[in-house]
Amino acid sequence: MPSSLPAPSERLLPLTLWPANDRAALIGVFTDIDDTLTTEGAIAPEALRALHDLKAAGLPVIAITGRPVGWSEPFALVWPVDAIVAENGAVALVNEHGVLAKTYQQDDATRKRNYARMQAVLARIEREIPGARRATDSAGRECDIAIDHSEFVQLDDARIAAVVTLMREEGMHATVSSIHVNGWYGEHNKLEGARWIVRELWGRSLDEEMGHWAYVGDSTNDALMFQHFAHSVGVANVRRFESALSHLPRYVAPSERGAGFAEVAAAILLASRRS
Repeated sequence: MPSSLPAPSERLLPLTLWPANDRAALIGVFTDIDDTLTTEGAIAPEALRALHDLKAAGLPVIAITGRPVGWSEPFALVWPVDAIVAENGAVALVNEHGVLAKTYQQDDATRKRNYARMQAVLARIEREIPGARRATDSAGRECDIAIDHSEFVQLDDARIAAVVTLMREEGMHATVSSIHVNGWYGEHNKLEGARWIVRELWGRSLDEEMGHWAYVGDSTNDALMFQHFAHSVGVANVRRFESALSHLPRYVAPSERGAGFAEVAAAILLASRRS
């Protein structure tokens, strides 16, 4: 029997259909970084302006990324965000008057034990999967590993799938971003990282106010966020992963990457009369 669900492209609503009342009721924004805020590896000027505009309007912005904490530190110091949650929810950076505070979900002993296990898996992946190489930002990683598939190394779908399978065979969680395959031990993920940072920063429950936060992303490692946030938006390059996403964003911006994020921010600010 054919499925009654519409095709994925029919379920992605244009940004213009996001009700103004819903946008006006938002109290904050979560966002991915790579290929959501960035274009060609650097934050897009229009995306950086959008972050400043949201901050000026009093709307908290939290970036949640698969990138390592070491890579994230300089951006946490200069971007107008309330925090960057790195390594898929494992560690958070908060700029406290020019000094970065770093907090973890796992204790020190657990992190050390997991780190050693992950390095063994990383070596096995590079040994057994042709062309698989650790991401160039691996030196900054503390709580996960990453294999490059689209940043500086190109892996086809079969080898990406093989990396994911091997990570999972080793008992790891694995997810695919627009540039990397990430693997880790522990129960954190982007959603748990979002819940954690709201508790850490404001002592509140994200689940109780989920309907008043937006999430902006672009790839398969955003699927969990797309599933749980009613106000989820993909920048236009999310269509690259449309057939692979277990959960699509509710809305899609007209433009790709940083320009798309700027469109989302403008829509929020217009509705809330904060622009």
